[in-house]
Amino acid sequence: MLQIDGAQGEGGGQVLRSALALSLVTGQAFEIRRIRAGRQRPGLMRQHLAAVHAAAAVGSARVAGGTIGSRQLTFVPEAVKPGGYRFAVGSAGSATLVLQTVLPALVLAGGPSRLVLDGGTHNPFAPPFDFLEKAFLPLLCRMGPQVTVALDRPGFFPAGGGRFTARITPADLLRPLHLTVPGELLRLRGVVILADLPRRIAEREAAALADVLPLAAEDLTIREFPGCGPGNAVLVEAQFEQVSEVFSAFGARGRPAESVARAAAEEVLGYLASGVPVGRRLADQLLLPMALASGGSFHTLEPSRHTRTNIAVIGHFLGVAITARPLEKGAWCIAVTPGSASPSANVA
Repeated sequence: MLQIDGAQGEGGGQVLRSALALSLVTGQAFEIRRIRAGRQRPGLMRQHLAAVHAAAAVGSARVAGGTIGSRQLTFVPEAVKPGGYRFAVGSAGSATLVLQTVLPALVLAGGPSRLVLDGGTHNPFAPPFDFLEKAFLPLLCRMGPQVTVALDRPGFFPAGGGRFTARITPADLLRPLHLTVPGELLRLRGVVILADLPRRIAEREAAALADVLPLAAEDLTIREFPGCGPGNAVLVEAQFEQVSEVFSAFGARGRPAESVARAAAEEVLGYLASGVPVGRRLADQLLLPMALASGGSFHTLEPSRHTRTNIAVIGHFLGVAITARPLEKGAWCIAVTPGSASPSANVA
């Protein structure tokens, strides 16, 4: 049984989620200790436990230590079973991260799946739904599987209550992906999401976005969701020939609307100036499917501690080599090359 140190690297929940995802695909059992030791409140929180329960359901797994606050967990998968599932976080914890825990196994499973996920869809501590839909999943689909998502209603911190559906048509194998240039910038789009808050907040944010970014009037939208809040998010999609990136900032009590919009806009400007196709958050998400494809590469910014931690966890399970080397002008190349073993799905 593999032994995983949950305190390694950034010591957060990603160590657990990546280990769960890789355990499902490879069939390798693991024990993890010191879960989330790098966080102010270590141990399993509700959203991490939701990911454990989801992985256990998909992989018919035996679990020991799956309780709130637990700092140690044993996970023994049997076989991945595609099909229909519904997973609820039960809080504003990220439902998108629950999906990403079981997605690698289901895109290699022996049949299609349909998932309904309840919880947080838009919060500042995880990739928002729009990032999955517009940035990550289109690239994953280029690797072979087909995955579509549909938002029923958003869920904001701290209330939660969001819901979305994912439909997955698997592939026999994942194809390597190479992203070294973004291509021509085709379009910038700004969306302000508002739920149960005065519309003037969104109008101020939209105006502030337009002051900083070259957004045409038709590319700036306000979407209101009555009964789903309170909540507020500013999202900007940069659509290139080869890749799309999504950047976000979230409103909070006492935070001026203009500062929310400027935070999102400044992140976009930094990305555009870098010339790389893959931002830091997308780099994190691409690592695992590229490792499962036993190949691929992309240019990105200097890897975050989060990304380096993910590389280390992948190394426990898969026979691939992942290298990160600096290029010119602050860019980096992350590459996956085959090792001693090629992963295959652990399917019923």
